[in-house]
Amino acid sequence: MRKLILFAHMSLDGFAGDKNGGLGFLSYNSELQQFADELVKTVGAPVYGKNTYHLMEGYWPTVLNDPNANGHALAHAQWVQEIPKIVFSTTLASADWNNTTLIKDNVVDEVNKLKQQPGKDLVIFGSPGLAKSLTKLGLIDEYKLTLHPVILGEGISLFDRDAPMSNLVLQESRTLGSGVVTLHYTKR
Repeated sequence: MRKLILFAHMSLDGFAGDKNGGLGFLSYNSELQQFADELVKTVGAPVYGKNTYHLMEGYWPTVLNDPNANGHALAHAQWVQEIPKIVFSTTLASADWNNTTLIKDNVVDEVNKLKQQPGKDLVIFGSPGLAKSLTKLGLIDEYKLTLHPVILGEGISLFDRDAPMSNLVLQESRTLGSGVVTLHYTKR
């Protein structure tokens, strides 16, 4: 059975983006890139909320046609272009990016059907709004977070205050040279 995993970067005070949704606070370097690359190898389908979907759809296809794009970016752009993608939105009329499935309703049933399919895991990339909704529904099986050594003070929260309590088990943690801590939790 496939798992639904949340992969997100966050500040020490729990924000997945600054007040404008920006990620300029990330301590992104080659070590964190390698961590993300290893995670990507486990992905059977990236999962997005509407806003993250629009960002990805607007960016990665342009890399494929960019003569100045480096090899790593081109390889990732090709991967994300071809892999089956899932977007959750009640307001999108369609999701036309190559190989994308739009889920508008019956979220619990649809996620459970996706989990029953063979293949690698379903991974939510960022998408704090979607992450909050799926957390409330108890659908996220694992959390793979990168905790960045910064306090933003305000921003887009990764977890809602009214989320149900979830007991988690730490499977792995690692401190990177930049001070970023990677955390991997599963539901108890």
